Amino acid sequence: MTTFKKVIEWKYQTNSKMAKKQKIKYISECSEAEGPKEKKTGGLRRKLKECQKERREYLTQTQKAVADLINYRKRQELASEEWRKYGQRELLENLLPVIDALSAGAGKDAGLKKIKEQLEKVLIRNGLKEIAALGEKFNPEFHEAVDMAEAKEASWTIIAEIQKGYLLHNKVLRPSKVRVAK
Repeated sequence: MTTFKKVIEWKYQTNSKMAKKQKIKYISECSEAEGPKEKKTGGLRRKLKECQKERREYLTQTQKAVADLINYRKRQELASEEWRKYGQRELLENLLPVIDALSAGAGKDAGLKKIKEQLEKVLIRNGLKEIAALGEKFNPEFHEAVDMAEAKEASWTIIAEIQKGYLLHNKVLRPSKVRVAK
C-alpha cells in the first residue's frame, strides 16, 4: 500500500495588531484506498467516538463520586445526630445514683426536694424520662424482676418498684427493678 502526502492550507487571523493572514500547512498521510478526504473524516469520526466514550466514562465516574459524597454526608449527619442524642449517656448513667439518693432524702428535707425537682426538669429537657412501672404489666424490655410475691393483682403485674428505671430518647438507660405478682 502506498501512501501520499497532501498539504492542507489553513488560513486564520491572529490576534495581533497587524491582523495579517497566515498560512499553516498540515501534512496528512493517507492511504490510496481511503483517499485524502475519507482519511480525514474517518479519522475525525474515530477520534470523536473515542472522545465521546471517554466523556461518558468521566461522567459516570463523576456521578459515582458525587453519589458517594452525598451518602457520606448523610452517614455523617446520622452519626452526629446519634452522638448528640446518646453522647451524654455515660454522664447520665453516672448521675442516676445521685438522683436515687436525692429521691430518698427528698421526703425528709424540703430543700433536697426542690433540688431534685430542678434536676429532674433539666434531665427531662435532655431526653431522660422515668419508666412507668407500678401497676403495669411486666415487660422484660423495660423491667427487671428481682422478686415475685403473692398478691391480689393479676399474674405478672408489677406490685412494687424497688429502683426506678429511665429511658434516654426512648431507649432504656436503666431498667426498673420491680417485684411482680405470681
